[in-house]
Parts: sequence; structure tokens; C-alpha cells
Amino acid sequence: MFGNYLIGLREGLEASLVVCILIAYLVKTDNKSRLTPVWTGVAIAVALSLAFGALLQFGSSTLTFQAQEILGGTLSILSVGLVTWMVFWMRRTARHLKSELQDKLDAALALGSGALVITALFAVGREGLETSLFIWTAVQASGDGLRPLVGALLGLATSVVLGWLFYKGTLRIDLAEFFRWTGAMLVLVAAGVLAYGIHDLQEGDILPGLRNVAFDISDTIPADSWYGTLLKGVFNFQPDPTVIQVIVWLLYLVPVMATFLAPARDRSSATAPQPASQPSAE
Repeated sequence: MFGNYLIGLREGLEASLVVCILIAYLVKTDNKSRLTPVWTGVAIAVALSLAFGALLQFGSSTLTFQAQEILGGTLSILSVGLVTWMVFWMRRTARHLKSELQDKLDAALALGSGALVITALFAVGREGLETSLFIWTAVQASGDGLRPLVGALLGLATSVVLGWLFYKGTLRIDLAEFFRWTGAMLVLVAAGVLAYGIHDLQEGDILPGLRNVAFDISDTIPADSWYGTLLKGVFNFQPDPTVIQVIVWLLYLVPVMATFLAPARDRSSATAPQPASQPSAE
């Protein structure tokens, strides 16, 4: 449940910040009359995200067991790729997100209301589709459709409240650090979803080694115990993973986490100073 809460909080806060920036900029530039197209784009993005989630849930229920496993494994791997790209993208652009959105909004204002709808739709819709896909795969991995969904909804609700507080100016935090550490947690959650996706593909006879178990600690950490359920809900922990699952989990988690937590290079420091004996360009 905590893992899905984190997903809802992280993705929802990104979308909330985008909406806050768009609305605040329109208000600041005396374009309150253009708020309706922005809210229209946001509403369409939310509706598309909900429809996408419903399509995944109800569409997969009509498939055979093997087809469900293949679909679930493929979408799990896809969602891990999207989330990995998202956390690195936000780590790189968190400090410049406001100026980038304002530049796009200036261009949309010059083109008309339709461009404002499309700008808001794409800005929020990307987050919504990623959230729907990742939450769906996380729910499938946990095997419990209620608690993960409740956790995700609570995370989204929290993000809406935080977005409103940001807009009112009553809450100020270091967003770069926030996205850095929540991103690290999401990488850990994504590693578990990836391992689950590999297991699905093994059950769908796409990958071999389903019976080749790396270790089995079910007696130490029973799957139906409270701590087993907690580990399963947060990290998609499996007490009897296959060898391929463990290998893929390590091959993803170690390099991705190390790269994500590595200090960002400062472009200004990367430029070597000119020797004092050389004449200045001026």
C-alpha cells in the first residue's frame, strides 16, 4: 500500500505543480479569462487516464491465463521503463520546470484557446497515463486490488492538497530534494515490479526458468504474515524468486540507483578556467 501511496503522491504532485504553474502564470499576466481552456485540458487528461486504467483492468479480464500473464509482464516492463525515464527527467528539469511551462504557455496564448487546451492536456495527461499504467501493474503484482488502489488514491489526494498549499504560498519545500528521494524510493519499487513482470513472462512461457528457484525463505518470511504482506505491498517482495528474477532485479537496481543518486555534474565547474597568461576575449 505504501508503494502505491508513493506512486500516487509523486505522480500526482508533479501534475498538481504543473496545474499550479499554469494557473498562477495566467492570473499573474491578467489572463484569468483563459483559465477555462486550461481546466478543460486538465479534465480531458484526467478522463483519459481513468479510461486507460479501466481499459487495462477490464480488457485484460477477458483474456486467457497465458495471455494475461504475457500482457501483465509486458506492461510491467513498459511501466518500469516509463517510471525510470520520469524520475531521471524530473531530477534534471525540476529547477527549470516553471520557466519551460511558462514559455509553452506564452506560445499557446498567442495561438488561441485550442492551444491552451492542448498544452494543459499534454502537460497533465503524460503524468496521468504513467500513473494509471504503473498503479495497474503494481496492483497486479500485489495480488490485492483494494489496498493498493486505496494507497494510490490517498497519495493522489495528498498531492492535490500539497498543490493547493503551494499555490497559496503557505508551503515551501526543496522540490529538487523531494523528487530526488521519492525518486530513489520509486526506483526500488520499480525493481520489484520489474521482477514481477519477469515472473509473469515466465508463467506465460515467454521466458524459461520458472521452476529454477534462486532461494526460498517462505518459512522465515511467510507470504501471509503481516511483515510478508508489508514487504509485498511496498517492494513487491517474493520469498521464492527464480534465478532470472534475482539477476534482472540486481541488473536494474544497482546501476540505476547508483546513477540516480550520483551527484549531478555542474556545467559551470566542468568548464576549465583560462590560464592567466592568455589574453581575455574581450
